[in-house]
Amino acid sequence: MLWRLYDNQTKRRPVSGSSKTRLLRPIAPPRNRTSEVVDRIAAEIRGGVLGPGDRLPTEQALMVAMGVSRTVVREAVSALKAEGLVVTRQGSGAFVSKEPSRVAFRIDSAAAKLDEVISVMELRLAVEVEAAALAAERASSADRARIRKAQATFASAIAAGETAVKEDFAFHLAVAHAMRNARFADFLVFLGHHVIPRQSVRETLTDAAALKGYLTRIAREHERIIEAIEAGEPAEARKAMRLHLTNGLERYRRLAARAGKTSDQP
Repeated sequence: MLWRLYDNQTKRRPVSGSSKTRLLRPIAPPRNRTSEVVDRIAAEIRGGVLGPGDRLPTEQALMVAMGVSRTVVREAVSALKAEGLVVTRQGSGAFVSKEPSRVAFRIDSAAAKLDEVISVMELRLAVEVEAAALAAERASSADRARIRKAQATFASAIAAGETAVKEDFAFHLAVAHAMRNARFADFLVFLGHHVIPRQSVRETLTDAAALKGYLTRIAREHERIIEAIEAGEPAEARKAMRLHLTNGLERYRRLAARAGKTSDQP
C-alpha cells in the first residue's frame, strides 16, 4: 500500500486507489528530472490529492519510487518552496502550504513558443496602454526627458545595425516610470525579456535589412506615443500605445499561423 504523510498530530494517513498513486512511480529519463518531480508533485497538490498541511513522502520514499537522486528531490522541494506550494520544517520534512492556491505569479523564463509570446503580448496590452495614458497625465518634465533619451538611444542602436532589444525595453520602462505608479514599472521589470519577444523568437528577422526596416517602423510608433505624452493627451497616448502593441501582437499571430500550417504538412 502506498502512503503519504500529513501534519495532523503527526499521524499517517493511508492512500489507496489508482487516482492517488500517480505521485510514487518512476521518472522517465528524457526530461529534466528535477522539473519532472516538481511538475508531478505540483499536479498532486493542485489536483487536491495532496491537501493543505499534508506532509510529502520522505526524501527516501521519493527517491526509491521515482528512481531519482537525493539531489534531484532536494532541488525539486526547493523549487516548490519558491513557488509557495510547499513549506519545510526542520526535522519534520516538507508539507503542502496551507494556501497552495496563493502562489507567486510567474512566467516560464524559458518560454519562447509563439503561443507564449502572444499570451504575454495580450497581457502587455492590458497594462501598457493605460500606463501610456497615465504618463500623459502625470509625467514631469524630467520624465519626458527620460523618455526622449530612451528613444534617442533606441534610434542610435538601430542606426548601428543592432537588434536594439535592451533599448526597446528601456523605452517602455521609461513610459511606465513616467506614470508615477511604481507597480507598473515593477511589472515590466518582472516580465523582463518577455517584453521584447524578438530576442527569443530566433527564426524571424534574420535579414539585416528586414530587421532595420522593422525597427524603424517601431521607432515611428514610439514617436507617436512620445508626442501624445508630451502634449498631455491621455486618449492619444492610449491610442498610440494600443496601435504599437497591437501591430506587434498581429505580427506574432501571423507567425504562429504560418508555423501551424507548416507543422500540418506531411
